[in-house]
Amino acid sequence: MIGITTLYADRNTPSDGLRYGRQRLEGVRARDVITSTPPAHAALRRPVVVWNVGRRCNLHCVHCYSDSSNREYPGELTTAQGHALLEDLADFGIPVLLLSGGEPLMRPDIFELIAYARSLGLRVTLSTNGTLITAEIADRLRALDVSYVGISLDGIGVTNDKFRGHKGAFDKAMAGFRYCKAVDQRVGLRMTLTKRNCQDLDRIFDFIEAEGIDRACFYHLVYSGRGSSADELTPDVARAAVDTILRRTRDFAERGLRKEIFTVDNHADGPYLYLKLLEEDPARAAEVLELLRWNGGGLHSSGVGIADIDFLGNVHPDQFWMQHTLGNVKERPFSAIWQDLSDPILAGLRDRAPLLTGRCGSCRWKDVCGGSFRVRALQVHGDPWAEDPGCYLTDEECGLPSVSSGASEENAVVPSEHSESRDLHLAPVSRC
Repeated sequence: MIGITTLYADRNTPSDGLRYGRQRLEGVRARDVITSTPPAHAALRRPVVVWNVGRRCNLHCVHCYSDSSNREYPGELTTAQGHALLEDLADFGIPVLLLSGGEPLMRPDIFELIAYARSLGLRVTLSTNGTLITAEIADRLRALDVSYVGISLDGIGVTNDKFRGHKGAFDKAMAGFRYCKAVDQRVGLRMTLTKRNCQDLDRIFDFIEAEGIDRACFYHLVYSGRGSSADELTPDVARAAVDTILRRTRDFAERGLRKEIFTVDNHADGPYLYLKLLEEDPARAAEVLELLRWNGGGLHSSGVGIADIDFLGNVHPDQFWMQHTLGNVKERPFSAIWQDLSDPILAGLRDRAPLLTGRCGSCRWKDVCGGSFRVRALQVHGDPWAEDPGCYLTDEECGLPSVSSGASEENAVVPSEHSESRDLHLAPVSRC
């Protein structure tokens, strides 16, 4: 996650402590702040855990990473197994539990699980398509002190409905937003950027302002489940999309509209943002570079700062990496699985910089971007340490030699703290 509001608009947000090792509280509601003490370094963070509580979903989204449908799926964790999992997560000290699906509100005991998680002191957030949120459900979520409800919206009106595979999904999601706002439940928007919807970005920002939405996360596409690389933005379009997000976020800040805006699943956004700031405000750019280096981007994401537990209890490095299982919480506690580095993929993710190859292996932003999103490299190249195909930075911006003109002093690689070369590589992906 790249905190656009924090880094580009220079406004504090509730999650700054977790994301950048600092917390400035002016103007932020105390109940919104992640209160765990920031670690000395991002590599030492306990993971934010995504628990896919059920695979069933009432919609059929074209980019669904879990390939969910509206049917029963056998073998999902029982209520009792869910309680045991929550107890272990609380004892392990995770900062945030994100309940996802499928559609989590279709799980019959979802409110019981939320209540139990809250009784253990877990900070709970919910990822939903929003179409099932009624006034009563919004009130129950607020009464249970759910920290944040993220509603997926992938365009305005018919664009969203086509994306979601259901006519009327946009109107129902809008009602969900409004029910949450009516009871002062903190609510945000989640959007996956694809060729189908990037033209709606300005309208999405207008929607955020008009509806008083607190937070928005713009996800770069990952090619899992029904997500296809054919929907990926070209580099030029990706840059234009990020430019729009930067411009509109700064506009919100300058007009005193307190919003949290993030981009997700492409850490190239970090150096791209820094390079723009370097032209606009070099002093501020230097501060931002230090925050980006503390965070480490991809170096401390999948398998470090983010974890996934799927419907069946299988543990994965992140929610898009379900083809590789680290263990199952029905057999061993999550905390034990997460700390067992006998798995070569997990061990590699904990120290991935020396393993990166291609453009990512030679990039000057290795300590800022960290090779970005490893599962996207796996999905395209069959190798988790290959270059991320979603990178839209030019060779010049990455400090790489020009193919046409050869290396020169101007475009030579700028060393990072991880630029040493080591002949290390893990097992091929076919063994995952």
